[in-house]
Amino acid sequence: MKVAVVKESYPGERRVALVPNMVPLLTKAGWQVLLESGAGDAAGLTDNLYEAKGAKVVSDRAAAIGQADVLLQVRTLGANPEAGQADLQHLKPGQVVIGMSDPLGQLPRIQEMAEKKLILFAMELIPRITRAQSMDVLSSMATIAGYKAVLQAADHLPKMFPMLMTAAGTLAAAKVFVIGAGVAGLQAIASARRLGAVVQAYDVRPAVKEQIESLGAKFVELDLDTANAEGQGGYARELSEAQQQQQRDQLADLVAECDVCITTAAIPGKPSPLLVTAAGVRRMEPGSVVVDLAAERGGNCELTQSDQTVLENGVTILGPTNLPSEVPQHASQMYSKNIVTFLLHMTKDGQLEIDLKDEIVRDTLTTKDGQVQNGRLRDLLKLGPLVQPATTPPVDHLAGE
Repeated sequence: MKVAVVKESYPGERRVALVPNMVPLLTKAGWQVLLESGAGDAAGLTDNLYEAKGAKVVSDRAAAIGQADVLLQVRTLGANPEAGQADLQHLKPGQVVIGMSDPLGQLPRIQEMAEKKLILFAMELIPRITRAQSMDVLSSMATIAGYKAVLQAADHLPKMFPMLMTAAGTLAAAKVFVIGAGVAGLQAIASARRLGAVVQAYDVRPAVKEQIESLGAKFVELDLDTANAEGQGGYARELSEAQQQQQRDQLADLVAECDVCITTAAIPGKPSPLLVTAAGVRRMEPGSVVVDLAAERGGNCELTQSDQTVLENGVTILGPTNLPSEVPQHASQMYSKNIVTFLLHMTKDGQLEIDLKDEIVRDTLTTKDGQVQNGRLRDLLKLGPLVQPATTPPVDHLAGE
């Protein structure tokens, strides 16, 4: 069977779905690896590195896609809705596509892939269970985003992060406030602490207090009833409007006192909750910085603009939407480990085996047999019950040449 990796076409995307060191794992399992020439260049991974590990470099993108049983991508059509359209004409019914697809945010693109009769696995839908941790791309990429957010903040802040005692006087440590203690938030806390900042953090889920304090930060508690704030998959549950207003009012005082505010709060499939108001930003000291990691879905800060730098009353507001791409080599390494582990999880005796009894496979399967398969997506699209083919075995075997 053949698996292909092509150069990412999303503007500014520097990651690649497969790194050279992962190639032998696939060839050992019976896969022939095809690589579009230059696919890894932006991550500093040249064609000769892939060839040395056993991949076959193909100069023509359409040929690489057309020959493949499975296509591995960082961004499939769903996460690359404009440039990704060009690849649809090269994909054939029954081909398997594995990658990030923004399934909850790009439902029309998911339907397009279903109509093309592609077998799509959206990596964002990997269940957050223990045995799937090595496949969890969201956690991998959030780790990098949290780290990079701190570096961006440090670069824009007109102060240094650590306290320093020098012959020219004592420099006070920067005060960093992190909102949201998921993977990105925890990494931001750890990175800011390593740089010497004084860090405090808030999360609507009281259960994360121990994690925050273990990293050397102070856990901030607001006067809110958050007993039922824990949602599915470790995400926070959406608060009521009254709770959200209380939260904003209390956060404003904390934001006003910090040099750097990093916001990371997101709810899958929904706009990012508004946590930092324009009035709150204007209370910050000139020179302060806000880095909004929720910018892609509207942002946690009222003044955030996606992929723009906004200056308000001397405060810099950054709205990055693809920070992992700015650390392309390690981001590709982590992503490649996730996606190869997932592919090998479905590889049995040299064949791709789609076992719908397996929770990992079933939950990640997004389109197949011309239909959207995921129940949550079907509900959002207002589709009826899933129609099963007349004779569908519990396990599908896809064998290549």
